Amino acid sequence: MQNKIKYYRLQKGFTLSILSDITGLSVGYLCHLENGSKSNPSFSAMSKISNALEKNITEIFLN
Repeated sequence: MQNKIKYYRLQKGFTLSILSDITGLSVGYLCHLENGSKSNPSFSAMSKISNALEKNITEIFLN
C-alpha cells in the first residue's frame, strides 16, 4: 500500500509520538503503516489518521 502518512505528518510537524497521542494508535502501528510493513488498516484507523492530519482518507491512502 502506498500511503502518505509520513509526508503529511512531517508537513504538520508531528512526530510519531504526537500522532499516536492524537489518534490513540500505537507508535509501532503507525510506524508499520508508514514503512509499508503493515497494510490494510481498518476504516477506523484510517479515519483517525486522516482527521489528525486534516486530510481526507483518499489523499493519504489512495494513489
